[in-house]
Amino acid sequence: MKVFKRILSILGILILVLLSLHTLGSLWNKRLPKNGINESMYLDINGSKQWINIYGKDKSNPVLLYLHGGPGSSTSEIDYAFTRKWADIYTVVTWDQRNCGKSYDQRQNKIKLTKEIFLEDGKELTEFIRSYMGVDKISILGHSWGSIYGANLVLEYPDYYNLFIGAGQLVDIVENEKAFIAEARKWGKNDEETQKLIEKIHPEEITRDSIEAKNKILKKYGYSVMKDGMDYFIGTTLLFNPNYSIMDWISFFQRDRQVYLDFFKTDEFKSFSLRGKYVYQVPYVNINGDMDYQANYKLAEEYFHKLKAPQKDLYLMKNTSHGLMISKSSDFSDLLHKIYKDYKWVYQ
Repeated sequence: MKVFKRILSILGILILVLLSLHTLGSLWNKRLPKNGINESMYLDINGSKQWINIYGKDKSNPVLLYLHGGPGSSTSEIDYAFTRKWADIYTVVTWDQRNCGKSYDQRQNKIKLTKEIFLEDGKELTEFIRSYMGVDKISILGHSWGSIYGANLVLEYPDYYNLFIGAGQLVDIVENEKAFIAEARKWGKNDEETQKLIEKIHPEEITRDSIEAKNKILKKYGYSVMKDGMDYFIGTTLLFNPNYSIMDWISFFQRDRQVYLDFFKTDEFKSFSLRGKYVYQVPYVNINGDMDYQANYKLAEEYFHKLKAPQKDLYLMKNTSHGLMISKSSDFSDLLHKIYKDYKWVYQ
């Protein structure tokens, strides 16, 4: 009994220490930059309560909307660690898209997701940002799903945007899965286990099983999304998150992703394809990893060479998989600073 009480006492002390560290760390990261902005808020977007954060070191800087991947895979639990590396050149808006992350609401689980809903969400958020920040146009940086989502937004509403940056660019959902199967067959041509996993991947219908099979193959052959780890310490990043309360963390583990798993199987998801959409009215930039087979970088390059834009550039990060700005945040930030200088004319 004494040993049990001692263990409980030690656990209690550890919990208090962690809570204290979380409070102090999050307060530190909530500081307002001298000439900048650091605000979090919930907005009513297209009939749905959705969360955003706006952070920048100088409010006169251009505004950049970061679109996370997935769909349904928000990064608000860690993204301040890498997006703030851009905050000296951009006022960065991070957004937990409809019904995920801090925007999750189980009451929305019965609402079927459509392309129309996503485009309207993006349009309404962009209109809010333009008004709130007092700017005519904003830039978009989309990662993975966020890249194909963002490309559709700038194609649909070109007057709202001055620059598109796609990272880990997706071009066509079905083609992407077919390209992965072709690569995987080469990697595992003499491996029975790999061949069995490939059989679970059906390009026309993405399921939980197919996602797990793909991730296992990527990891087995050294191409996993986060193969490079992170260039920042994940423990303190999670602990000192300025945007997550204890209740947010509890909610994090209770979210139901079924609405997104259902979306994966629909023609609405496939309709985001960029095939046949080759004319952009805003400058177009791609940043891909040369080991990215989650969103096949070869398809992104092929698409890039076909498209027309006022100005375009393609960058390939060496020895890098799909994680990009999450795993190699400093290298990615350096590249983004270069892009900012090269495209400064769009902000004049």
